[in-house]
Amino acid sequence: MENSYENLSFRKFTTKSEADKAINSLKGILIGINMDGHIRPSEVKELQGWCTKHHDLINRNPFKELMQVINQAMDEDLSEVDWIEDLLWLCQQYQKDSIYYDLATSDLQTLQGICHGILSDGYVHDQEVKALDAWLEQHEYLNSYYPYDEIYSLITSVLADGKIDEEERVRLLAYFNEFVKLTDQELTQRIGQEISSIQVSGICTSNPNINFEGKSFCLTGAFSRSTRKEAEAAVARLGAIVSKDVSKKTDYLIIGESGNPCWAFACYGRKVEKAIMMRKEGSRVALVHEFDFWDAVDDKGL
Repeated sequence: MENSYENLSFRKFTTKSEADKAINSLKGILIGINMDGHIRPSEVKELQGWCTKHHDLINRNPFKELMQVINQAMDEDLSEVDWIEDLLWLCQQYQKDSIYYDLATSDLQTLQGICHGILSDGYVHDQEVKALDAWLEQHEYLNSYYPYDEIYSLITSVLADGKIDEEERVRLLAYFNEFVKLTDQELTQRIGQEISSIQVSGICTSNPNINFEGKSFCLTGAFSRSTRKEAEAAVARLGAIVSKDVSKKTDYLIIGESGNPCWAFACYGRKVEKAIMMRKEGSRVALVHEFDFWDAVDDKGL
């Protein structure tokens, strides 16, 4: 059809970005599916859903070749993982020539795909959590980006005692479900029922790299070590700017509370909710726990 999405004039400007994002997503899904070394029917079904979603790109390189490998794999023994390795190799060959996104954006798109792959059978397996932890360690340079920092904090918290209980498993399922949209509606409904009692919001950046000079800080909550005004004074002495509200110019939102640094923010109100929404829209504002803030201040000798 003349007015089909594929033929719309603006697509000559967007197809490259769409293709690169799709490849990064596919790469992550494949890594996530393969993290526990098993391929399940629900995971294959989700991969088929990905193919359907990106059907408009099927006649463009490298999608034609990728789809051929996927379709061939569907007709063969799904217990074999060689075809996933073949697909990952094809994705990597394509990425060598891909310069649309910077490395951080590409890796974040891959990370979201990994969570998609883990979620695609509706269960978070121990091997997957440990493999994801290893991937996060290898990509530590992303520690100031959403959702890397929140996922890293959550995984660190879950693995702190060396075991993963069912409550933690459901919590991980709920968090991944926050920003992964599965194509399998039946599985989506089932996950929704399992996580209905879990409330997930933001998580503080783990081990944040805090710079002061010329940066914009906003503070919220009750501070345990000092009053908020004293904390604001410390920020100002270190050459930073104190703002009363969160905005696109805010670099750090410092959250005061004498509690566990890896918590859900459901009770913290407007500023935290606003910062979380801004991060999901691409802002790089870092949500920092009071304890980490004071550690950074102390490092400066104040």
